[in-house]
Amino acid sequence: MNFLEWMAVLGVLLLILALASAFLRWLPITTSLIYLGFGVLIGQLGIGLWEMEFLHIAGWMEHLTEVAVLVSLFVSGLKLRMPLRHPAWKSAYVLAGPVMLACIGGVTLLCHYVFGLSWGVAVLIGAILAPTDPVLASLVQVNDARDSDRLRYGLSGEAGFNDGTAFPFVVFGLMLIAQGQLEADWVGEWALHRLLWAVPAGLLIGFLLGKLVGRVAIYLRARHTDTAMSPNDSLALALIALAYVGAELAGAWGFLAVFAAGLGLRHAEIAAADDSATPSEELINDAVPHLAEGGLAPRALSLDDRQLGQPRVAAGVLMGDVLAFGGQLERSLEVLLVTMLGVLVSVHWDWRAVPLGLALFLLIRPLSVMLLMPRRYLDRAQSLTAGWFGIGGIGSLYYLSYAVTHGLLPDEAHTIIGLVLSVVALSIVLHGLSTQPLLRRYERSRGAAD
Repeated sequence: MNFLEWMAVLGVLLLILALASAFLRWLPITTSLIYLGFGVLIGQLGIGLWEMEFLHIAGWMEHLTEVAVLVSLFVSGLKLRMPLRHPAWKSAYVLAGPVMLACIGGVTLLCHYVFGLSWGVAVLIGAILAPTDPVLASLVQVNDARDSDRLRYGLSGEAGFNDGTAFPFVVFGLMLIAQGQLEADWVGEWALHRLLWAVPAGLLIGFLLGKLVGRVAIYLRARHTDTAMSPNDSLALALIALAYVGAELAGAWGFLAVFAAGLGLRHAEIAAADDSATPSEELINDAVPHLAEGGLAPRALSLDDRQLGQPRVAAGVLMGDVLAFGGQLERSLEVLLVTMLGVLVSVHWDWRAVPLGLALFLLIRPLSVMLLMPRRYLDRAQSLTAGWFGIGGIGSLYYLSYAVTHGLLPDEAHTIIGLVLSVVALSIVLHGLSTQPLLRRYERSRGAAD
């Protein structure tokens, strides 16, 4: 499939989605499931319009998925407005820490003892599949800055944190494959540099940078009343790039830094709003600037100079623009990547993914949540729901691409590619069919409890 044919296919898919958007909202499935089905349709299992091997595209797939995850992590951080010590955060810390480690351990044991894979390959697969996805799990996460629901907050925080906290274990799996056995020297080096330093350093660098840039931008735009003319989408991209590069240069995890940069920018908005419970972007709903056709002449805000000079107005416009821009970019990348997943899984399907995926979705993660989550953070019903919503997706595709391009042998690569792509596709199918019904049931139960 050449570039022209791919553009035609993508154009048709986007046109269908645009024209049928009203109808699609009523379907009891997620849009990700539609993209996956379209990919399967045009792939080897369908009409055979497009066929490709993952090994042939792993290089640029790594960068494409990396961009998608970075954008999603940044936007996820922006949506989380509660103070870091708020009780709503506590479930996120447990899900992204002990629960994720338990899932890595469970998948590792299953892959080694049931499928007969080496310890290194088993650890690598566990680290790739255990993190939840910030892109495909948007329906079950916080979408309103006012939202303080502990379940949604926990799932949102987990998706933000664990894409960075899983990375050390991906590296550990690759190192174990290369070394062949555990040795104190390289394990100690990994623990010191990849875990004890890289995780907190990434969070600190990103948060401080996001808060600093946010405060400077809000101050300048309020002072010069240029809120309507400010390229806030450029500021967002700059902050993502600088947080990622800064963390990587410091030997920290860039994913964590970008997520923390979004949190830092949100905290700059909170400071500009004088700790008000009302997000600043809600104050300018009727006056959010958008670039006119051609991208040259922005529409002016329907506010006078005195109002434009208020830091809270500048902060509201900034947050509104960044959230809108990030959401659009996130959705566009989701369409492309999930469609590609459908094509790839047609080539690399591995039936061993069925017992592996079902064990992860129905046993390993639910048990981990139920056993490790304190009831003061999530009640039993919330824990059961959180246990099911361990949605895999674009983050796993990035880790897979990274592993393939960093020293895996062909036989190892084929095994890991087949299992990971198949489990992620299975996750999209199962969670895509169940997400909306379960969310409606959860909302009804919360309403009845209130």
